[in-house]
Amino acid sequence: MKIRVLLFSVLMLFSALAPAQQKHVFSFGQGQFLLDGKPFQLISGEMHPARIPKAYWRHRIQMAKAMGCNTIAAYIFWNYLETTPGHFDFNSESHDVAGFIKICQEEGMWVLLRPGPYVCAEWDFGGLPTWLLKNPDTRIRCNDPFYMKEVSKYISALSKQVVSLQCTNGGPVLMVQIENEYGSYGNDKQYLEALRKLWLQNGINVPFYTADGATPYMLDAGHIPGTAIGLDSGGNDGDFAQANKADSTAPVFSSETYPGWLTHWFEKWAKPDTADLRKEVEYLLQNKRSFNLYVIHGGTNFGFTAGANAFSNTQYQPDITSYDYDSPIDEQGRPTPKYFMLRDLITKYTGKQPIAIPAPVPVMEVSAIEMKLNNSIWNNLPAPVVSAQPLTMEALDQNQGLMLYRTRLIGHKSGKLTIREPHDYALVFLNHKFIDTVYRDKGNWTVDLPADPSVKDPVLEILVEGMGHINFAQFMYDRKGITERVTLNGMTLMNWENYSLPMDGKWVQQHSGPMRSLVQRVPGGYIFKGAFSLDKIADTYFDLSGYVKGMVYVNGHNLGRYWQVGPQQHLYCPAGWLNKGNNEIIIVDLLQADAAPVKGVTTLE
Repeated sequence: MKIRVLLFSVLMLFSALAPAQQKHVFSFGQGQFLLDGKPFQLISGEMHPARIPKAYWRHRIQMAKAMGCNTIAAYIFWNYLETTPGHFDFNSESHDVAGFIKICQEEGMWVLLRPGPYVCAEWDFGGLPTWLLKNPDTRIRCNDPFYMKEVSKYISALSKQVVSLQCTNGGPVLMVQIENEYGSYGNDKQYLEALRKLWLQNGINVPFYTADGATPYMLDAGHIPGTAIGLDSGGNDGDFAQANKADSTAPVFSSETYPGWLTHWFEKWAKPDTADLRKEVEYLLQNKRSFNLYVIHGGTNFGFTAGANAFSNTQYQPDITSYDYDSPIDEQGRPTPKYFMLRDLITKYTGKQPIAIPAPVPVMEVSAIEMKLNNSIWNNLPAPVVSAQPLTMEALDQNQGLMLYRTRLIGHKSGKLTIREPHDYALVFLNHKFIDTVYRDKGNWTVDLPADPSVKDPVLEILVEGMGHINFAQFMYDRKGITERVTLNGMTLMNWENYSLPMDGKWVQQHSGPMRSLVQRVPGGYIFKGAFSLDKIADTYFDLSGYVKGMVYVNGHNLGRYWQVGPQQHLYCPAGWLNKGNNEIIIVDLLQADAAPVKGVTTLE
């Protein structure tokens, strides 16, 4: 009992000595923001904790501060926090949302919180959980009862993490965004009001804002009274005038000023003109407009978190693994020429002398690693689920990875095979022989299936890779695998075996051991393994230019996808995922049959 009393007394003493965080009021004035009643200009840099190794959060925030920012904007990804229904993770790796916000405060930075539930962000399914798509009747981003029931759970769970971190409670959070660019998608203002109500009911009492393009219809559909107007982007008088027409009482700011841009597979690296950026930011600073740089630091789409774009039902543009974004702070945390240009501009117009730039995070080369063909996915097929028609990945509680579909050809044995629809990349095999690939983009989903008279009922196998759920606009109902049916000369093929291959790091490690008898398809699903030893650790980029298309795993961590079509050939690996001493790298390649060495280099390009 005496020990308990003593402990209690000590705790009370520390509590009394600890300085209470000062509470603040962030509010709206006439056409401007106010902090404790005084005009306040947001100079914000955006970064996403889920895209940055937790060990580097403080470094990246310090980099933004050294560039002259006073605020950090952060998207929060619902599907990163609730990967399975009802199970939230706010603790492991980079899931600690509250921890990220607290570091911002420790570094003297304010926070704009962008929690969705939909965020876009070139992130898989725009941040929405793909398990929503298991329900065939799901309707997203509206007042659909099933959707809103799950949204309510998410808002309740996240609010518990951040309510104490609002500026009104002594924290750094100044504003919370409602949805994201809703005027580009729908017009259900009752849905937007319902979201605001849910946040209020869960203790969020700081101001809200919406964010939309600077066009009349987007602002009309996406903005609700009583919130600030964010413009994606706002870079001239006309943009701000358009927002004032939509709501003359709301403060307006550029919620996404773009220093860089995203890159899809098959494209060249996006490198927007620096002169245009300088002109836009100089306008914002000269006119004391608040703004947020999207993004000041992009980070990485580790694993299967990269999203995709599509603006027609036959178009598909998956994003690369890197989210470098040609941003002022590159993927590995180094300042770029844009960084120094923006730093000089902010210093010029604010009159505040910048603090010292943090030391760079070390990066290293890794000598060539010998890789060996160790296994194949064909050796590791689980028990199939049998169905009349192919099942999507979501129907089998799988997010992405691979799905194998198998059936026997009865009736037609050869001819025009059409997959409706392949989401997103398929390899077709007949009697275990590779026939062709089918890529979702451009709608050419038919291959010629040759005759094989040696077998009465030939075996058809279709191996499908999901490459990222669409994250923007009207084609977001994007289930993976074969989404409808397969036909041969117009005949619908029935009676399928569905083999689920999630390809997460744990699954790959469990199924990468050597097999005495290696089941092979040429090409198709080979597992290569290599071992290497390090006497020191630092960041590196693994060079996958010797491989064709697949995924790479280091010590169980999924670094993401690579593809020979480019532009990305080097995949970022943070130091924290490496070991002093023994390390393991596993490559699963869909198209390559021969092992090739892999080395670590120091740059993305």
